[in-house]
Amino acid sequence: MRISIVGGGIAGLTSALSLHAAGFEPRVYEAARTIEAVGVGINLLPHAVRELAELGLADGLDAIALRPRRLSYHDRDGSPVWEEPLGVDAGYRWPQYSVHRGRLHLLLLAAARERLGPDSIRTGLRFQRFEQTAGGVRAHFLDRASGTPVTEDSDLLVGSDGIDSAVRAQLHPQEGPSHWNGVHMWRGVAPHPHILGGRSIVVAGGSPGDKFVAYPIEDPATEGGDALMNWVLETRHIPSAAPLDRSSRLVPLSEARAGLAGWNLPWIDLPTLIGNSSAIFEYPMLDRDPLPRWSVARVTLLGDAAHPMFPMGMNGGSQSVVDARVLAWCLAREHDPVVALRRYDQLRRPTVNAIVLSNRNLGPEQIIARAAEHGGPLPAGQSEAIANGYRELTEATVSQVNSHPSWTVASHAADRFR
Repeated sequence: MRISIVGGGIAGLTSALSLHAAGFEPRVYEAARTIEAVGVGINLLPHAVRELAELGLADGLDAIALRPRRLSYHDRDGSPVWEEPLGVDAGYRWPQYSVHRGRLHLLLLAAARERLGPDSIRTGLRFQRFEQTAGGVRAHFLDRASGTPVTEDSDLLVGSDGIDSAVRAQLHPQEGPSHWNGVHMWRGVAPHPHILGGRSIVVAGGSPGDKFVAYPIEDPATEGGDALMNWVLETRHIPSAAPLDRSSRLVPLSEARAGLAGWNLPWIDLPTLIGNSSAIFEYPMLDRDPLPRWSVARVTLLGDAAHPMFPMGMNGGSQSVVDARVLAWCLAREHDPVVALRRYDQLRRPTVNAIVLSNRNLGPEQIIARAAEHGGPLPAGQSEAIANGYRELTEATVSQVNSHPSWTVASHAADRFR
């Protein structure tokens, strides 16, 4: 069975690898003319790392990523208000990883090209629209190099083309624009000595728009040298009638220094961090309302195309990885691919829609927001209850991740469609 995947990002490539492992014939169509190692840091939680490990990527991940050992919440002055272990230190059988998004992207790309063949990933093709028939889907693309139209026929179409998904727009034409909460994120990476023990993800501040995040994504090349530190500063703006700037604006160094001037965190040298950043980019914090359905006949959505969410709890990319694995599992277990897409929708959409809404309410970062209101750490048990409740919502408690049956399927399961 041939499956067209629109979008060659982390979600799309993980989908291609998962579908290929299950015996299907995926092909990826990416609008960018080249796929490069761009971006900043991303965290992969144990429930996603398990799925990538079962795809045979454990050694590759370990070679490019760091294993954070603790999550540390601090107030705006840098004093701790909550801390918890991460990954194997928390009891998971799989680690958590902090990694440069571009390096992760290239790892997935190399694996996909090796396993699926180099012609299975086509770049420079911008998706335009699709048409469904009783037995398949015809996708229309524009070749960005030549300006000519390209059509591709397949049995199924998967939209993994991000928050501004054109596939989603065709399935839900009345949806409207994405939702902005008034927060911009300034993001950068810079060489800086390890902070707070060197294996910490640190979140300081309070509510969205008044928060600073830092964690290492690469160790020093030599003993005593600088690590590569990923950092985020949230700034709040008053929404206006003017169109929202979605251009990933380059933030001037002077503006970044002014934005951080009111912060004084004793465990990090913020002026040096800012000065050493190769580039600082601005991103609006966006999500979309949960959808009543992702799948329509032979077309479905996955990753940010299905459930873009505010970046609370480090769950966006991880949930996309799980999407990909569940999709392949459903297709391998159902005789009718339309029924399989419906089952995938039923298994994933309610859970991830709940995460989208929880993240609008700060997700686990309610801990630092409430601590700011409380004037210090919350009373005993409250922070742990918030953190555990979020893990249960995301189906990522230690027991859930360690004990649930594998989504891996035998490749011959796809033979039923041939």
